[in-house]
Amino acid sequence: MIVVTGATGNVGRTLVRLLAEAGEQVTAVARGVTPADVPSGVRVQAADLGDVRSMRAALEGADALFLLVAGDDPQGLVAAARAAGVRRIVLLSTQGAGTRPHAYEHAGRFEAAVRESGLAWTILRSGGMASNTYAWAEPIRLHRTVAAPFGDVRLPFVDPDDVAAVGAAVLRDDAHDGATYVLTGSEATSPRERAAAIGRALGEAVRFVEQTPQQAREQMARFMPLPVVEGTLAILGEPTPEEQRVSPDVEHILGRAPHPFTEWAARNATAFRRP
Repeated sequence: MIVVTGATGNVGRTLVRLLAEAGEQVTAVARGVTPADVPSGVRVQAADLGDVRSMRAALEGADALFLLVAGDDPQGLVAAARAAGVRRIVLLSTQGAGTRPHAYEHAGRFEAAVRESGLAWTILRSGGMASNTYAWAEPIRLHRTVAAPFGDVRLPFVDPDDVAAVGAAVLRDDAHDGATYVLTGSEATSPRERAAAIGRALGEAVRFVEQTPQQAREQMARFMPLPVVEGTLAILGEPTPEEQRVSPDVEHILGRAPHPFTEWAARNATAFRRP
């Protein structure tokens, strides 16, 4: 049985479906998960990664765990998984844990706990996800406008469905044990180009307004810890060559190229349509 945390999120929802379609027994875990959120036959368990005790019932009978970086007790989560009989952990981390470890210490602590767990493990370091552009949904719906910093800096954003497909593959194949993969899209795009792609998917122009770094910092600080804000702005504004590189890992694992951002935008255009 495979436990998927974050089961109602952009990656987890697709991952649960892919595993269920493959015939796996799955427990979908999220704070507010209900049977309506998952395919028929999938067990649901409301739990919070910030409360290790709440995870114990979810982990009962599990062989494998798909774990998000959430909560403040990675050692406790790993210990609970080990005590429940989990044999494999797949951790969804962030590329920044490798390229900017001081800014992403929280993810680094989760990676260390998983590596030192004594269990089989695989770490997935995701680049920026295409679904991050859902933050633009309201201004696009209301005003057909996007405001973002560093309008012409390109990064290879990854489709969360590709992250889910990689997760499903490595959870079911011990050939990936001990590996750390970097997951990116098939091409680097800029915020200005991503806004234009959403506009094409809608059939209407979307205006791009470039924010100053300070404006972006103030906006991001409303929902992100300050070190993560600074690390994120550094990646968005002055990415390293590694952060701009298209990783081969998605294609290596799935046997196909990652989806381009344009495909994600077309598939999710409804989120940006006028009310």
